[in-house]
Amino acid sequence: MRALILDVDGVLLASPHEQAWRDALAGLADPARFTSRLYQERVAGRPRAGGALAALEALGVPGAADRAPEYAVRKQARLEVLIRTYGVRAYPDGLRFVERAAAANLPMAVVSASRNADAMLRACPRSDGGNLLDLFSANLNGHDEGPGKPDPWIVLRAAADLKTPPQACLVVEDAPAGVQAARAAGALALGVARQADAGALRAAGAHRVVASLDEVEVRDLAAGRWLGAPA
Repeated sequence: MRALILDVDGVLLASPHEQAWRDALAGLADPARFTSRLYQERVAGRPRAGGALAALEALGVPGAADRAPEYAVRKQARLEVLIRTYGVRAYPDGLRFVERAAAANLPMAVVSASRNADAMLRACPRSDGGNLLDLFSANLNGHDEGPGKPDPWIVLRAAADLKTPPQACLVVEDAPAGVQAARAAGALALGVARQADAGALRAAGAHRVVASLDEVEVRDLAAGRWLGAPA
C-alpha cells in the first residue's frame, strides 16, 4: 500500500498565511515587495521563526536577525485577525482529491509548520458533513521542532508515522522547498502549481507538476502506478 503526505497551505487550503506575512511588514519594509514568488521560495514550509528571518533577509531589512522575532509575532496576530474576519476555505480540487484517496483507503499524513493548521482544517467541511482533518491517519501540523524544509526531516517523520518507507510515499507540495524536502527523503514529489510557478517546481525536482489535483487519478496511485520516471 502506498501513502500520501500532503502540505496544507497552498495544496489543501487557500489560507491567509501569505497575506498575513505581507501585512505584518508595515513599518519594517514595503509590503508590496513581499511577492507570491518570495513567499513560495523563501517562506512557505518553514517554521514561523525561520520564515520571518528568511523574509527579512530577502528584503534586505537591516538587523534582520534582531527584528525577526517581532515580525513573527506580528504575523501571527495578523493571521488570527484574517482567519476571524475572512475564514479559510479548502481548494475544491484538494478536497475532492483527499476524499477520493480516503475512499481508496490510501493512508494519508497532513503536514504544516503552522500551529493554526488543525483549526483551519477542522473548519473546512467535507461533502459528507465531516471535517477535513479527520481524513488523515497521521498529523504533523505544528511540528516545528525539527529543521524546516528543504530539510527532509518532516517528510521522514510523516513516513514513519504512516509506517511506510519514504520511497513508497507521494508528497504533494506547492512550494519548491517542499519538493526538495521530498526528494531529499527519497519520496516521490507531486507539485501543485497554483501560482503559475510550474517551472520553479520542476526545477526543484518534482516528478510531476499539475495545475489541479483533479488531474491525478487516485485509482492509479492505489494500484501502485505512480507518476513516471524521476525528473
